[in-house]
Amino acid sequence: MTNSQAVDLGALGDLCTPWCVHVVATLRIADLIAAGASDVTDLAAQAGCDAGSLDRVLRHLVSKGVFEQAVPGTFGLNEAAEGLRGPSPGYDLDGIGGRMANAWGSLLSAVRTGRPAYHQILGRPFWEDLDAHPGIAASFDELMGVAGHGTPDPEVLVSNDWAPVRSVVDVGGGTGALLAEILRARPGILGTLVDLPRTVGGSGELFRSAGVAGRVTTAGQSFFDPLPAGADLYLLKNVLADWPDREATAVLTRCAEAARPAGRVVVLGGVSPDEDGGASPELLMMVLLGGKDRTLAEFRELARQAGLEISTAGRLKSGRFAVECSPARGSQPAQPG
Repeated sequence: MTNSQAVDLGALGDLCTPWCVHVVATLRIADLIAAGASDVTDLAAQAGCDAGSLDRVLRHLVSKGVFEQAVPGTFGLNEAAEGLRGPSPGYDLDGIGGRMANAWGSLLSAVRTGRPAYHQILGRPFWEDLDAHPGIAASFDELMGVAGHGTPDPEVLVSNDWAPVRSVVDVGGGTGALLAEILRARPGILGTLVDLPRTVGGSGELFRSAGVAGRVTTAGQSFFDPLPAGADLYLLKNVLADWPDREATAVLTRCAEAARPAGRVVVLGGVSPDEDGGASPELLMMVLLGGKDRTLAEFRELARQAGLEISTAGRLKSGRFAVECSPARGSQPAQPG
């Protein structure tokens, strides 16, 4: 039997199970069980839902290996269900998890047109949708921050050449989790966090708890606008994969402008080694924003258009692939347009 013959298309095409996972995560059923509830009637009462419907959802998940059912109507946690305890912004249908789940309904349109069709499902393009719904935006910031992602690794340089670095600008850095770790690991460095006003506005407590608030400034702005200039290091973590080529080049151009003449631009995420055989498909970014991952060769061309040249690239100790760039000598980046 070939691999293709062994594939269970019915299981691959089953939309029921992922929606059931999202529903029980949204209702925080695993937390209720952990707190002592087990009878489906009690669970439904505490979650504010219909007991019969919840019973059917949980029994389906039990059949898939999530949750246990010792006797009819009574449910318990197993190893898989333990993963649903605690805040789960990526699964919560009342937050960003719901937006991401529903966005998959635009996949056919995205494939047909080569453009994101998020607005066809949710009414607005992704970023405009977040602006219109502060609660969803806060959920997105939570997903992009420390919650669910662990403590960021402050070792972001392939060259490990921190000696000339006295200032770091984290471009599109969310609420500043990575920047806080960089500053905590290196007391002599100053930092600037650049992101939209609503996002950087939530960074204060994180910087205070990290003990670095006195060395951080924030710039509430779009990274398509001119960036704070003159820093030694401009960091783009998980930014470029959100955007099509034109917008990704515009972000790199702004970094090149600000980094001249001697700063560096470091890209973490969204670029993969050429020898890996191709960039990750990264379909979620395609349906949300029209973004994509790129091979190093594809990124090199974007960098060239932005007035940057690659200095070095490679795996960090964490296993992540990083690219360090410098402003190209004798050239000016193209103006974003």
